[in-house]
Amino acid sequence: MMKPTGPAIDTECRWRPVPVRRITNVRGDEMDAFLSSPPPFEGPRFDQLLQQLSETSQTLEGPDAWPGPQFDALAETGVLRWSIPDQYGGVTLAAEQLMYGYERLAASCLTTTFVLTQRIGACQRIAGSENDDVRRELLPALATGEIFATVGISHLTTSRQHLKRPAVRAEYSTGTWTLSGTVPWVTGGNRADVIVTGGTCDDGQQVLIALPTDLPGVTCQTPPQLLALNASQTGAVQLEDVKVQEANLLAGPVEGVMNRGQGGGAGSVTTSALAVGLAGRAVRNLQEEAAVREDLVETVESFATETDQLRRDLYAVARGDAVGMFAGEIRQRANSLVLRSTQAYLAASKGAGFVAGHPAERSVREAMFFLVWSCPQPVLQAALREFACSLDD
Repeated sequence: MMKPTGPAIDTECRWRPVPVRRITNVRGDEMDAFLSSPPPFEGPRFDQLLQQLSETSQTLEGPDAWPGPQFDALAETGVLRWSIPDQYGGVTLAAEQLMYGYERLAASCLTTTFVLTQRIGACQRIAGSENDDVRRELLPALATGEIFATVGISHLTTSRQHLKRPAVRAEYSTGTWTLSGTVPWVTGGNRADVIVTGGTCDDGQQVLIALPTDLPGVTCQTPPQLLALNASQTGAVQLEDVKVQEANLLAGPVEGVMNRGQGGGAGSVTTSALAVGLAGRAVRNLQEEAAVREDLVETVESFATETDQLRRDLYAVARGDAVGMFAGEIRQRANSLVLRSTQAYLAASKGAGFVAGHPAERSVREAMFFLVWSCPQPVLQAALREFACSLDD
């Protein structure tokens, strides 16, 4: 087994932070030093958007909620243009700039940012396709927010891979692909115009398709009640002999279709960026507590130092210039940090933080999401070893 990476744990399961530059405040503007070039969206408009998302995040707790107004604000600020090629009305971002945007947005509203990642994932897969017709039809409307797209690809990567029968079966006949089965996790499927999803052929090869949701046989099931992020409207989509024109094909048939083209896969730095954003919010809240409570200062400084180092490494990996460090290691460290920092915030908040609706209570629930969202087996095993306070010999 792989050993957990990042800050080491001693035999009594006490964390020792990595000795790096000490910082006294975790704020978005401090992250500029970690980037090789400033992001084009940085400025007063983006700061105002972050404030707006933070102020309205508590409205997204109900099971029937949806970040519609938040996405209107994203469109007005130009965020929906991210990762769409310039010729289709989008804006090209470096990987580290996109991660920076994700991190800052997640610190303000994790639900909205999670939905955004699924939409951008769909845009990236469409943009990375060799299908010119689909790109011309969908990308301009996605750039303006006229239509909404999402992805349903977990069954092609991490979810239900242990089953002998594929979750979604794909069959081809005379210019038409037929999809049958269940796409287990689709964010905003009941709000989407297009779902980027796929299936597995009898020979094991896979296809990726831009699936219009108004086709006969497409049924978005009622999303289950989740521990957190219910407003993401994440649930299953049932496909009953859905006929999709070959013109909608984005990739395949090939083995491991998700290993081709753009878009983050399981354990990618995209997921880590959101975890770091939530952790940064928890540390910021802890700093506010420590301002009036001297007993918290040492704990807060330890978390701030660890967060500082993780940010540096996250952006280095995103740039591709991190020596001997990979996305999986970053994900392990990000998962650990977000779980520990949010629980520390809850402990520091005492009884008030245990009341439903308190920021600490919500942060703890949101942090649990990273244990199940796009979590590869090595990352899961590292988390289990940390929970058990065990190390390999």
